[in-house]
Amino acid sequence: MKLNVNGKAHDVDVEEDMPLLWVLRDELGITGVKYGCGIAQCGACTVHVDGVAVRSCQLAAGDVDGDITTIEGLGTPEAMHAVQQAWVEHQVAQCGYCQSGQIMQAASFLDLNAAPSDQQIDEAMSGNLCRCGTYPRIRAAVKTAAAKLQGA
Repeated sequence: MKLNVNGKAHDVDVEEDMPLLWVLRDELGITGVKYGCGIAQCGACTVHVDGVAVRSCQLAAGDVDGDITTIEGLGTPEAMHAVQQAWVEHQVAQCGYCQSGQIMQAASFLDLNAAPSDQQIDEAMSGNLCRCGTYPRIRAAVKTAAAKLQGA
């Protein structure tokens, strides 16, 4: 099958029911996407399909219909996405394991809601778990990223 990942076309020879997470990590070597729970409850495996945040651990590769973006394709060290910049600014990451999924969820959310309230941020991010408990910094970073994206 063909998959477009981070702007590059890939031919992969896998079973169509193989979870996208394993195709990305094991077949394509894209390791920013993480395995957390395997049941789409923690958010560590979050990627975008056509800009929408999805849990790659429960999405069969054969069901993907669109362009896939992982944390590696969201921005670069030279040109970070506003969410990535805000994460650094607020020093959100502690252990860092969940952060790629958190960032991907936040970026997709901000595409839908450019000026979210604290409650909307908390609701949108509630499906992404952080064992280190950096939720106040996550909320602050999302607010900062929203402001950056609005040009404030």
